[in-house]
Formats: sequence, C-alpha cells, structure tokens
Amino acid sequence: MKQIIIIGLLAIMLSACGSSKTVRQSKKVIKGSWILTQVTHNENGNYKISLIEDATQACFEGSSWQFIPNNNTGNYTLSSGDCDSDTRYFIFTIQEIDPVTGLYNFLLKPTNKKGKSVDNAGFRLRLNQLSDTNMQWEQTVNVNGKPFTLKMNFTKK
Repeated sequence: MKQIIIIGLLAIMLSACGSSKTVRQSKKVIKGSWILTQVTHNENGNYKISLIEDATQACFEGSSWQFIPNNNTGNYTLSSGDCDSDTRYFIFTIQEIDPVTGLYNFLLKPTNKKGKSVDNAGFRLRLNQLSDTNMQWEQTVNVNGKPFTLKMNFTKK
C-alpha cells in the first residue's frame, strides 16, 4: 500500500513539473519551417533596427526559420543579398503567462551549431499569435524614454 501511495505522489509531482497542455500544443504547432514575412513597429519615421543583436530589419524580412520543439532548438538563415547568409542557431522556450488570455512568453537564445551559448544571453518576446499558418512575435523596448514595439510576422511554409 505504501508503494502505491509513493508511486502516485511521484506521478503527480512529475506531471506538475511538465509543460502545460497549452504549451505542449503550441510546440506541435510551431514545429517546422517558417518565413519571417514582415517586421513592423509602432512609431512613424525611419529607424535603424537591429533584431536579436544580429542584423537589420531588411535582412530579417524573408528569412527562413526552422523550429524543432522536441529538443527546443532551431535555426534561421537571412535572405537578403547584402546580408550574411550563414545559418544561425538558437534554443527556445515557450512559457504560458496567462492561461485565460492565452498569452505566452517566448525566449530565444542564440547558440552555436552545437547548442552552446557564448554569453548565455537571450531575448524575451511575446508570442501574440500562433496558428497552423501564422505566428507573431512582439517585443517592446524603450527608445528615448518611450515604448517602441516591434512586431515580427511569420508564415508557415
């Protein structure tokens, strides 16, 4: 009887440590190849925007992204002719922050090909939309003391 209780408690603890059902479903949807089709921002004017401390907005538009959720890794390749077209690697995490509204945090951490981060730095984004065909990330930063919001729109290949 003691063993059954211990096994039951162990099973409850293991299930509590796992991802929520919504996050597991999100990982199934994000799996595969995506194109970053458009980057927009909420302010008028021309801004020199560098995304994830890598390249300009123009280099990212049209870039190809691959997400492999079973090990939380992925890669992307910039597409513009003037941009470095080497494949970049990352690890990612999806974290549900509000089950009622369906809001998520998305953490993307650049790595080398073997999955090692040089400085352990990452980028926290908001996963605004995720469907079988579209995905949108949002990041808000301060520019001159005002919120500056970037939106990155993806389409599934």
